Amino acid sequence: MSTATPTMPGARGRGLPILLGVVGLVVVLGLWFISAGNKLVALQENVNTAWAQVETVLQRRFDLIPNLVNTVKGYAAHEKEILEEVTRLRSQWGAAKTPEEKAKTGSELEGVLSRLLVVSENYPDLKANQNFRDLQVELAGTENRVSVERQRYNDVVRTYNTAVRQFPGSLVASLRGFTTDKPYFEGSAAAQDAPKVDFTK
Repeated sequence: MSTATPTMPGARGRGLPILLGVVGLVVVLGLWFISAGNKLVALQENVNTAWAQVETVLQRRFDLIPNLVNTVKGYAAHEKEILEEVTRLRSQWGAAKTPEEKAKTGSELEGVLSRLLVVSENYPDLKANQNFRDLQVELAGTENRVSVERQRYNDVVRTYNTAVRQFPGSLVASLRGFTTDKPYFEGSAAAQDAPKVDFTK
């Protein structure tokens, strides 16, 4: 007479909810991972868009420099050193490939342009030149836009870098290959410390 091992009543019934719970947890975690990854993608695109805006206003500055240098040279030719530095940095900015290189050169150029405008204060004939006055107004407007776009860019970089570094976003970032190498675009100390020059007086 054979004896069969009795099965516990309801064992299968208890296993099914556990299995469904595990599957549900995996699905929830998978959806969260996708959502967190998509958020990082959106933040990264915000950084790229903000940097494109910065580049647009820096390009405007880049385009104004030759006329500014030529006008100043006509009245202040012996300011050769600063004029050459402006020209060198303009070329360096044009050759820069990465946002880091462009931000660094852009900050240096900002400082040198501020020095150039301060030096030009010593040349009354230059200050009275209408072409120079128009260029100065255009450059001042461009520098204001650079400042605004720089702040917007730095804000989105901070948001992105924070999302990548904070847990649990850092876990998703490491698995998806996101890094915190987005550079801030700092303003030039020379430009901030330079006295303000009003050529409309």
